[in-house]
Amino acid sequence: MKGWNGKILWVDLSKQTAKQVDLDPGMARDYVGGRGFAAKILWDHVPPGADPLSPENVLVFATGPLTGLPGPSTGKMVVAAKSPLTHGYGDGNIGTRAAVEMRRAGFDAVVVTGRSEKPVYLYVGDGKVEFRDAEHLWGLDTFEAEKRLLEEHGRTAGVLLIGPAGERLVRFATVMSQEGRAGGRTGMGAVMGSKRLKAVVFRGSGGPELAEKDSYMRVAREAYAALKEKPAYSFWMRQGTMAAIQWSQENSVLPTRNFSEGVFEEADKINGFAMEMAKVEQRGCPNCTMPCGNVVLDDEGFKAELDYENVALLGSNLGIGDLAKVARLNRLADMWGVDTIGLGAAIGFAMEASERGLIGERLEWGDFDAALDLASAIVERREGLGDTLAMGLAYAAEKVGGEEFAMHVKGLSITGYDCHAAPGMALSYGVSPIGAHHKDAWVISWETQHGRFEYSWEKAAKVLELQRIRGGFFETMVACRLPWVELGLELDWYVRLFNHATGLSWSLDDHFRVADRVLNLVRAFWVREYAAEGRQWSRRMDTPPRKWFERPLTRGPLRGARLDPLKYDRLLGDYYGLMGWDYRGVPRRSTLERLGLGFAAEELDARVGLLP
Repeated sequence: MKGWNGKILWVDLSKQTAKQVDLDPGMARDYVGGRGFAAKILWDHVPPGADPLSPENVLVFATGPLTGLPGPSTGKMVVAAKSPLTHGYGDGNIGTRAAVEMRRAGFDAVVVTGRSEKPVYLYVGDGKVEFRDAEHLWGLDTFEAEKRLLEEHGRTAGVLLIGPAGERLVRFATVMSQEGRAGGRTGMGAVMGSKRLKAVVFRGSGGPELAEKDSYMRVAREAYAALKEKPAYSFWMRQGTMAAIQWSQENSVLPTRNFSEGVFEEADKINGFAMEMAKVEQRGCPNCTMPCGNVVLDDEGFKAELDYENVALLGSNLGIGDLAKVARLNRLADMWGVDTIGLGAAIGFAMEASERGLIGERLEWGDFDAALDLASAIVERREGLGDTLAMGLAYAAEKVGGEEFAMHVKGLSITGYDCHAAPGMALSYGVSPIGAHHKDAWVISWETQHGRFEYSWEKAAKVLELQRIRGGFFETMVACRLPWVELGLELDWYVRLFNHATGLSWSLDDHFRVADRVLNLVRAFWVREYAAEGRQWSRRMDTPPRKWFERPLTRGPLRGARLDPLKYDRLLGDYYGLMGWDYRGVPRRSTLERLGLGFAAEELDARVGLLP
C-alpha cells in the first residue's frame, strides 16, 4: 500500500500483549484514516451498551495518509473511544509530535483494549511495543510527567499523556501533549485513566512509502509557498485564533455569562490585541507554518498557551476580564489535562445556578478566586459541587436543576459561539458528530454574511457542506483545517497531495463520499449505543439548550434576539432530508446501503427499526 504504513497495532492492557495486524486495503479505501478508521474500529469492537470506563471500551489513536508528511499543518492525529461524557461516539484531534513519530514507527493506528492492573505507559517504536511501569508518573501533572518521559526517551520523542483529571475520571478529561496541545474533549483522557494508561511514547525512523515521492515533495513545497502568500497570513501570525474575540464581540456571538449574552463589556481586555501586548512566545504543531499557539505569562508569571475557545469560555463566559487570570485557569487546565472549554462551561453553569438560588455555594460572575477554587474542586479534590460537575453538564443539571441553561448538546458542552441570533450555528452544534462542537461545521462566519436570521434549506445545506470538508475530509486525511478556513488555502492542494502519496486519482467528490460514509457510521454508532442502554433516540438529541429559545439577548445591537423553536425544527428537518435520515434523525436503510454500510443497517433495524 502506498501512502499508508499498512499496519495497525493492537494492544491488550489486561494481558499486556500486543500484535500487529495488516491494514485491509478496502478499509483504507472506504475510510481513509483518522476519524474514518476510528469509527469503523469502534463499531466493530465496542460491545453495544458497554460502559465507557470499563475494560470493554476501545481506545483508538489514528492517523491519516497525510499525517506526518511534508505539507501544510499535517502533524495531527485522532484519538477516539465511546465517550464517558456523552455515551456516544467521542473523538478529538490533536497536533503533536506523537502523530509524526507514530507514522515513523510504522503504524496507521494503535488500538488499546482492556485495563492494566497497575499504571503503565506504552513505548511504541519501529514496529514494537513495550509495557513500562508508570507508578512514578501517576499523580503528576502533564507538564512534569512529559518532562520526565522526554528525559527518558529523548527530546524528539512524541508523547501523549493524561494528568490528574484523566486519572480521577473527570468526564471531560483530555489527552495532552507538548504543554498545551490537547485533544479529546469528549473524555478521551478519562478513558485512558480508566485503563490506567498514563502515556504513550512514540519513536520511529521509518514511514510510509509514497507512490510519487518527487511529485509529492514538489506540491508540498508549492503549497507552503502559496500559504505564506495569502493576504491574511501576516495578521494570523500576530493573533491566530485570538482575533475571534473581537470578531465575536462585534457580531454579538461572544459567549458571556454562561451564554446569556453575545457581548462582553470587558472584551477589549482579553482580545487579540491585548494578547499581542502580552505575548512572549508562539507555538505550533509539527509541519505547521501558521502556528496558532500564542503564549503569554499568567498572573503567577508562568507560560500559558492561549487560543480563542479557551479565553472565551474561561473569560467572558465567566465574566472575567483579566487576561493574565484567564491564562492561569487555562494553564492549570492544561496541566491537569482537562478540557478548557468544558471547564469554563461547568463553572459558568455553576455561577448561573448560584445566581438562581439552585445551589448553596456563592459564585458571582467575574469572581476569579471562586472560579479557581471550583476548578480545583472539579479536578484536584473531586468534592462537593466540583464532584458533580466533574460528571458533565447533563449529569449536573439532573442533580441540581437548571436543564434549560446547561449549555450542552448530547452531553458535550458548547464551544465559543452564542447562538441566540445564529440558527445555522445552532444547527451545527445540534448535529455535530460528537456533541456540541464547532470543529465539524464552523458556519457562523458564513452565516453572519448570508442572512443570520434565516432558517433556510440553503443554510442546512451549508452545514452539511462544511461537515463534509471539516469533519470528513480533514478528519480522515488527517490535517489541520486552519490553512483552509482561516487563510483560504485551496482544498485542491490536499487532494493533490493525497493522490501523489497514494497513487490514486481521487476527486474532492470521492473524498466527500467517504465523509458521508463516516458521518453516517458515526450517527449509527450513537443510535446503537442509546438503544443498547435503553434510551430512545429522537430529534430532541439534535436540539440546542432551551436558553437560546426562551431567554432573548438583553444587551448589544441584537438585543431581543432569540431562536424560533418551530423554525429551528424545520431547519433540522431540512438537514435530515439532505442526509437521508428519517424524522428521528436515524439514517434510512437506503442511505446506509448506498454508502456501503449494510452491516450497520442490519443491526440498527433490529434495534430501532429503519425506514426504507
